[in-house]
Amino acid sequence: MTQTSENKLGVVIVGHVDHGKSTLIGRLLHDTDSFMEGKYEELKATCERRNVPFEWSFLLDAFQAERDQAITIDTTQIWFKSAKRPYVIIDAPGHREFLKNMISGAAFADAAILVVDALEGVREQTKRHAYLLHLLGLQQIVVVINKMDSVDYAEKRFNEVKVEITAYLKGIGVTAQEIIPAAARHGENLAHKSTHMQWYKGPTLLEKLDSFEPVALPVERPLRFPVQDVYRFDERRIIVGRIESGIIRKGDKLVFSPSNRTATVASIEKWNAPHDTLSATAGESIGITLDQPIFVARGDIASHMQKAPMLTRDFHANIFWLGKTPLRTGSHYKIKLSTYEAVVTVQSIDRVINTDDLSRAEKESVATNEMAEVTFRSREMLALDPFQDNHKMGRAVIIENHDVVGGGIISMDGFADLRSLQHANITAVDHLLTAEARTLRNGHKGAVIWLTGLSGAGKSTLAMRVEHALHIKGLQTYVLDGDNVRRGLCSDLRFSAEDRTENIRRVGEVAALMADAGLITITAFISPFLADRQQARQAAGENFHEVYIKADLSTCEKRDPKGLYKKARKGEISEFTGITSPYEPPVSPEVVVDTAKYTVDECVGVIVEYIQKNVRAQAKLYEQRP
Repeated sequence: MTQTSENKLGVVIVGHVDHGKSTLIGRLLHDTDSFMEGKYEELKATCERRNVPFEWSFLLDAFQAERDQAITIDTTQIWFKSAKRPYVIIDAPGHREFLKNMISGAAFADAAILVVDALEGVREQTKRHAYLLHLLGLQQIVVVINKMDSVDYAEKRFNEVKVEITAYLKGIGVTAQEIIPAAARHGENLAHKSTHMQWYKGPTLLEKLDSFEPVALPVERPLRFPVQDVYRFDERRIIVGRIESGIIRKGDKLVFSPSNRTATVASIEKWNAPHDTLSATAGESIGITLDQPIFVARGDIASHMQKAPMLTRDFHANIFWLGKTPLRTGSHYKIKLSTYEAVVTVQSIDRVINTDDLSRAEKESVATNEMAEVTFRSREMLALDPFQDNHKMGRAVIIENHDVVGGGIISMDGFADLRSLQHANITAVDHLLTAEARTLRNGHKGAVIWLTGLSGAGKSTLAMRVEHALHIKGLQTYVLDGDNVRRGLCSDLRFSAEDRTENIRRVGEVAALMADAGLITITAFISPFLADRQQARQAAGENFHEVYIKADLSTCEKRDPKGLYKKARKGEISEFTGITSPYEPPVSPEVVVDTAKYTVDECVGVIVEYIQKNVRAQAKLYEQRP
């Protein structure tokens, strides 16, 4: 059989620290002749030089510091092969502080090896790791009861540990495909049968792994195509991403959630494809073009109309918490669903799960390394699938201050799909004036020119100067900035994280309405978060144009026109962007002007020229039609 990367099996190996995972992997590599040439000799020489016993685990210790500590501190991927196929082992360390690596490692596995020490038996981390495998939906699990040599290869002790781990796995709804006694240091029951445990009649670890199959790609499930990015080539807009489930075909009518915009697939783009591509399936990374220029952005999910993902603002999640600060009701986090990111609030902690005895308790917080069932509420509409319906789409990652603090699986029990209700009681007004008519009358399209950047970068100055320049040229313009909005439209809002997000949401909606009326609306707001600006882009659609007013922090602090940086440095202003709160620069803005390098006039010229080419020019196209 020819071995290829396509038929490889991904295996995550987990278990309590010091139960022998690294030794097992090292010995398995040796017994399958998978060592790199000279590596075995290098390891032996290293041990002799240090006057320490030879350790198979040294193979995995990529850094000198790890060897000194005799622990493995990173997630490592190791390739080896059997007579049947290649494998990639994902070594997920057992220390609590490294559980984050285990979550990311296990997410890409087809099967799992759970290692248990025959002498110590099932420990707290053993149970925690088993529960995580349950959360990740892994079904092909083999338990290795290791270090049988430390208990004199006693069948009685093996059966005791087997009963213990079997009972726990049954309690969380997991069944081990095999439980194998082994002595990894000596290679017993890994790739070869043990001569010391002839009472064991089952397969070796390698034989059991060879019986597993790579998890089939979910081709038969409904189409889910999360948008990774939108590329512009010539006049084409290519929407790119990875198909997580289902099949997409040229000519398919798609709906993009959560916006519910629809379009038909005009072409499927694959890198270096020799001919026209008619379809693509789960697991493929592709690009598509559409038959009409609807607004599509990163995080949108393309699907077929009849089996679209659920729309909701509320959902349950069975999570594992890694954050140093406990999760509490009312706390805000960023949540990542496939390629989409949104801000969510903890509505309730429904129960905290004790992984030791699987009891459930009502608590006011979730501490580090605890499991819990939590209800979240999003500020915006989310498109998602429950984990039980789609394992690829039903996972969530929780982020705080740019760090992963938790993760888990999604449930929609008790929550309705809002797709059918989204517009049930809202009827759009049919204007007698079309967008084209307004464009011809004004001499330009309506547009939202969204200026974003740090305080002191020059947003307000440029907004007013650009408005003046456009007015002289006869264009219909208006500026929305923090001061004029805070006096009226948003006078009820303060400066909490929630209120600042609501401020930007309102500005985005108003700016979109003004653009729809035909005005060139210029906004000047820090708007530090990508998600908030993305929501504004969704409101305005193709009329949205992001302008990054770029200036480094030191330049902005030197300018400090309102003295805000000084107050922030003194601690008089909390959550000040650039000092105590992050600014997320645009990923692919339409325009970038660097006010630290160029004069005000030069920057105004760049913005005005862009508007002339991309907003005013459209009117001329209309005028030239027969």
